Amino acid sequence: MAVATLPTVKDFAVTDSHPDWCGGCGDFGILNAVKQALAQRGRAPHDVMVVSGIGCSGKLPHYVRTYGLHTLHGRVLNVATGVKLANRDLEVLAVGGDGDGYGIGAGYFVNSGRRNVDFTYLVHNNGVYGLTKGQASPTMQRGMQVKSMPEPAIIDAVNPIGLAISSGYTFIARGYAMAQRELVGLIVQAMEHRGTALIDILQPCPVYNDLLTIDFFRGRDIGHQRTYALADEGYDGKVHDPSNIDEIVAKQQAALAKSYEWGDRIPMGVLYQIDLPTFEDGVTSRRPEFEKTSLMDGARPGMDVSSLEDRFR
Repeated sequence: MAVATLPTVKDFAVTDSHPDWCGGCGDFGILNAVKQALAQRGRAPHDVMVVSGIGCSGKLPHYVRTYGLHTLHGRVLNVATGVKLANRDLEVLAVGGDGDGYGIGAGYFVNSGRRNVDFTYLVHNNGVYGLTKGQASPTMQRGMQVKSMPEPAIIDAVNPIGLAISSGYTFIARGYAMAQRELVGLIVQAMEHRGTALIDILQPCPVYNDLLTIDFFRGRDIGHQRTYALADEGYDGKVHDPSNIDEIVAKQQAALAKSYEWGDRIPMGVLYQIDLPTFEDGVTSRRPEFEKTSLMDGARPGMDVSSLEDRFR
């Protein structure tokens, strides 16, 4: 009997792929981390779906040998939700930029956290709209002025971690695109988590953002690496008793406090995690057959799937 072999990073590589990103972009680091994490996860390429929005990050599904959907601006999360509910056996990764997810997609971001569908969302956060020539994104802090801007930003930045906590995300982490080993580990943890997982990934944009550079994160100006691992300092963001409201509040407050830590030290790792029922659990409680079947059971290319949809109205 043939023994199944685990996939390798090469199994997720696209033949003759030439990513359409600028040299030194953090997107390359995120792409490499995604392929390594998928290989460690042990899922075959045909068991994975990568969904993206609009922006430089939106090109990522083109460079991973899995199923992929390049969707509309800000709509990556509702498409990912539909994919996961249609075929719960798929490993679903949603990818998008800070403008795509925290700007035009902010409403979808909030309500996706409330649903807690089982998929992972990777946000490429570089503080600018890189594809449209460097305008300030929702994560650029007030007063910052990168070289692509004629004047400093005059509005406050969105706090992705705080927004995710208040929206109900059950796994919230921050990573750095150039820290490969750590980012791979975070993505694996996020995929293993049962529920909606967010990783806000800080990444350099070498063309338009001359402030949040590789040298900035390395701390060349202060003499030490700015990014540090929360786990190395004994931080534990996981709620061990989901029925204990005091523990939940304490862990959320600790995560929120860490999310505002910036400057000479920037925390990396899992800030908050809790195990709660998923949206799929709720659907199954009303439609028990959903536990053993999929909306896509019996579907064929080109067929009218309205009858399949009617089963779960």
